[in-house]
Amino acid sequence: QVRLVESGGGLVQAGGSLRLSCAASVRTFSSYTMGWFRQAPGKEREFVAAISWTGGSTDYADSVKGRFTISRDNAKKTVYLQMNSLKPEDTGVYYCAAGPQFRMPTDRREYGRWGQGTQVTVSS
Repeated sequence: QVRLVESGGGLVQAGGSLRLSCAASVRTFSSYTMGWFRQAPGKEREFVAAISWTGGSTDYADSVKGRFTISRDNAKKTVYLQMNSLKPEDTGVYYCAAGPQFRMPTDRREYGRWGQGTQVTVSS
């Protein structure tokens, strides 16, 4: 069983930064691709970023490329999302998710375990 707990959300002004963390309670954390998704009010949950099980490959949504960085520490069983140059349209609930080991899907339906989410609000 994989349990994921996000933290680090909050209220920030446009142009500011936040660092989200997602701690996993699973023995085989390094066997999972990890992803970050977000959901704004009234919108579907969308892909933000993913990182391979080794940490050697990453993928980003076009809307966050160059501003967000995903990373992981397998020894600490934690995945991070560094968010810089935040914009009001980045506002939403951010979720981390555990996915298949040898692929980095952008489709949320391919991720089997989810955290409870952390709220990010960017004011203009």
